[in-house]
Amino acid sequence: MIVKETVARATHEVINQPPPLEEYNLYEQDKILKEALHREGAAWAADSISRLGALVGSREMIEAGFQANRFTPTLRTHDRFGHRIDEVEYHPAYHRFMQTSMKWELHSLPWRDPRAGSHVARSAMMYVMCQTEPGHLCPISMTFAAVPTLRHQSEIADEWEPRLFSSDYDERFLPASMKRSATVGMAMTEKQGGSDVRANTTRATPIGRSGSGEEYEITGHKWFCSAPMCDAFLTLAHTDKGLSCFLVPRWTPDGERNRFFIQRLKDKLGNRSNASSEIEYDSAWARMVGEEGRGVATIIEMVAHTRLDCAVTSAALMHQAVSQAIHHTRHRSAFGKLIVDQPLMQNVLADLALEAEAATVSVMRLARAYDEAQLDDGARSFRRLATAVLKYWICKRAPGHVYESLECLGGNGYVEESVMSRIYREAPLSSIWEGSGNVICLDVLRAMEREPQSVSLFMDELELSRGANKYLDSFVVELQKELSDRANIEERARIVTGKMALALQAALVARNSPSFVSDAFCASRLKSVSGIYGALTDRVDFRNIIERASV
Repeated sequence: MIVKETVARATHEVINQPPPLEEYNLYEQDKILKEALHREGAAWAADSISRLGALVGSREMIEAGFQANRFTPTLRTHDRFGHRIDEVEYHPAYHRFMQTSMKWELHSLPWRDPRAGSHVARSAMMYVMCQTEPGHLCPISMTFAAVPTLRHQSEIADEWEPRLFSSDYDERFLPASMKRSATVGMAMTEKQGGSDVRANTTRATPIGRSGSGEEYEITGHKWFCSAPMCDAFLTLAHTDKGLSCFLVPRWTPDGERNRFFIQRLKDKLGNRSNASSEIEYDSAWARMVGEEGRGVATIIEMVAHTRLDCAVTSAALMHQAVSQAIHHTRHRSAFGKLIVDQPLMQNVLADLALEAEAATVSVMRLARAYDEAQLDDGARSFRRLATAVLKYWICKRAPGHVYESLECLGGNGYVEESVMSRIYREAPLSSIWEGSGNVICLDVLRAMEREPQSVSLFMDELELSRGANKYLDSFVVELQKELSDRANIEERARIVTGKMALALQAALVARNSPSFVSDAFCASRLKSVSGIYGALTDRVDFRNIIERASV
């Protein structure tokens, strides 16, 4: 019998499919970010950020982002001889991103070079890097944010800061004293308490003397310990005087592996390139940071800085999502013309672009407040309130925004080969990390109660835009009434916080963006709100808004 060879024949020509969005500069081709960088005082960093933008927009780095998420971290609790090792293995692509972010000093810039605009510059770099691979930014953010907390204990800061400021990434699992650089993670929450850290049961016992800077043994568990291969962790544990803050290294001073045991890695919805874990401390060696019994107050600076990063990265995901949507619709036709030229799609894209621009403008202004807070108490109070307000709103808006952007790609956006599915899974994370919605809204109320001047400073920021838009002026008057009404304030916390966020975004857009952007944003967010994207009026300049958001 003769078997005939079957030959595949071309049944169709591949047409009407967009090229991948790659080989572009994520900074130079982002008009809104470029304007914000210069406006907020970090023009001196433009060349460096441009080089980073070109690198992470390359085909090679975009593919590395897919690899880092396709080949997820693996836990090895024991070696082949049965010794307990508690190590996590990462794909080389993950290490490449860590190396790149540390080379550009995303983990250290404002501390190593605290010139004016350093927080703005770093936030712009986080914004750019996040669009290609956000998962690795978790240990980068925590290392950056740990510094103000460590400075509560000067001798510990003096020991660790040189390691944390190094830009020479060292992935080896060795005592920090033997490495070229180090990273710091965080382990705060426990099963029974979550955000209620005062419900923690982990205990710390002094080895000798007790108090700030002294040695302790810690025993207990932590429900979420992110990036468990960091070199040390800021953690909370109870002493006789209450909840206190400690630095727990992975190795003890005598070169032994610390009694830090990884129970399992979290199987997460997104953020898959980054390992999150459940851990046990079994008489783990630690040193107290800050005043005994004041653990929350000590670690809160770390929390504040990571909340800034939550807002920045959420804004970045929104920008990347709408960029992908515009790119797709510019290269695909339906019903006789390009999708981007279809009136209803223009309405949707323009609405998404408005949301993304307001988020970007807002986070860059917030980053400037972190620069100013180093010199001015008023800026510090404004920063305290504005961080919580914007962290809540921008992080809350991101998942819906990314979903709508994904829908612009249709089925092409719903497959793993598209970056949109990864962005969509990533989008909810920042709204949960460092305080979910309710926790953040209650923190807004706490900030207003404990620092009343923060409300005045917040309103002063809005006042700078008085007269720029009639809808904004009316909205600010209503907001003032909302803030002065203390009845049932806790149950109205989301309403209050949302209005504060919208007012701040509208004021910043009215002051800094073209009128065709600010007028559309204020009319659609302050005058009447539809609740869905694509319900702008026909008086909106769709084309110019879309063009402004394009890359």
